[in-house]
Amino acid sequence: MPVRIPDDSDFSSFKDQCLSPDGWSSRYSKGGVTVWCREEDSSSVQKIKMRIVCKDVMAETLYDVLHDTSYRKKWDTNMIDTYDIGRLTVNADVGYYSWKCPTPLKNRDFVTMRSWLPLGSDYMIINYSVKHPQHPPKKDYVRAVSLLTGYLIQSTSATSSTLYYLTQVDPRGSLPKWVVNRVSQFVAPKAMRKIYKASLKYPEWKRKHNPALKPWMYPEQNTLPSISPADLTLQRADSLENIDESGVSEEKAQHSEDEET
Repeated sequence: MPVRIPDDSDFSSFKDQCLSPDGWSSRYSKGGVTVWCREEDSSSVQKIKMRIVCKDVMAETLYDVLHDTSYRKKWDTNMIDTYDIGRLTVNADVGYYSWKCPTPLKNRDFVTMRSWLPLGSDYMIINYSVKHPQHPPKKDYVRAVSLLTGYLIQSTSATSSTLYYLTQVDPRGSLPKWVVNRVSQFVAPKAMRKIYKASLKYPEWKRKHNPALKPWMYPEQNTLPSISPADLTLQRADSLENIDESGVSEEKAQHSEDEET
């Protein structure tokens, strides 16, 4: 199936999902972080939505942090690797991301098309999985599928903002229930707090690391090779390996320190 670059209606729909309470069940609410889950009738993969109130971080700073792959390597300790593959338009590109799962679960990776849109006091970044002929599944990873993942940043004042994160990911495997529960109760809140803390430190870091380089804001700075949408196809989950890890017990799993509250 060919890919379609998101348009204004896709961003509007994503924003509505972030802000609407309909159909969402609260799973966690503490310290300014809220996590909701939602079962989808059309899919066996549930959606997770998170919100964190950032009282002393500008919306523009959060937006920069989420775009800046050089900085991500400093704060995203669950990440194994990330890199940009190519650009599609001035506000869409294709990239690779891999992340650690608790041992003995297999690590996951993604190839996604990402698109972004600053709109008034809102900033949005959304992605979904695509197939790129030069970046097939790797031997030591399970290629997971992002059905829809993204961020909505809303400016609440000149110095404060609210961040929403919504994701529906097929991990391509039968994961044990404790993993699913752990994501909503521990991993997700921790990840939101890490983004917040990283955003507090970003302005100082950026002053020392190519302060004028922001290709997500200034397309003329983008040096990635051009990719045609015709070179990509939609990544269908049923075309990938599906592994059964449902028998892995929580006692045998090694959790990273980043999963602790």
